[in-house]
Amino acid sequence: MIALIQRVSEASVTVEESEAAAIGPGLLILLGVRDTDTAREADWLARKCARLRIFPDDAGRMNRSVLQAGGKALVVSQFTLYAEARKGNRPSFALAAGPELAQACYDRFIATLREELPAGSVATGVFGAAMEVRLLNDGPVTLILERSADGKPATRPPR
Repeated sequence: MIALIQRVSEASVTVEESEAAAIGPGLLILLGVRDTDTAREADWLARKCARLRIFPDDAGRMNRSVLQAGGKALVVSQFTLYAEARKGNRPSFALAAGPELAQACYDRFIATLREELPAGSVATGVFGAAMEVRLLNDGPVTLILERSADGKPATRPPR
C-alpha cells in the first residue's frame, strides 16, 4: 500500500461538477492499493499518516502531527500510484489491486484513520469515480510512504 501525503492549506474533491469533500489545513492523502495488500498494511499506514510529525511547532520545526496541529485529512483513492512505466511508454497497472480488494483496503484505511483522529476530521473522495482534486500545498511538504505485505517498507532510499 502506498500513500502520497501532502501537507495542505486546503484541498477539495469534485465529482461530476459537485464538491464531494473539502478540508482546510491538514493532509491530502492519495492512496494506492497493491494486489498483495491486506488490512494489516491499511492499519499501519493509516496510523503512520496520523502520527507523522510534518506540521510546524512554535519554533517552525516540523514537529507536530495532523492531530496536534488541529488539522484534517482528505483521503482519495488513486490506483495509478502503482503504475509501472520502466518499459515502453504506456504504464502498466498490473501491480494495482482489483476494485474489490482496493475498496476493502481503502475503507479499512479510512476506518483506522478515523479511529486515530477526532470525529469529523477525515473526509474522502468517491472510490472509483473520476475526480478533480484541488489543493494548495503548504511548504511544500510531500512524502511517499509505502508498506509491503511482508511488513517492511517496499522501497528504500539509496545510501
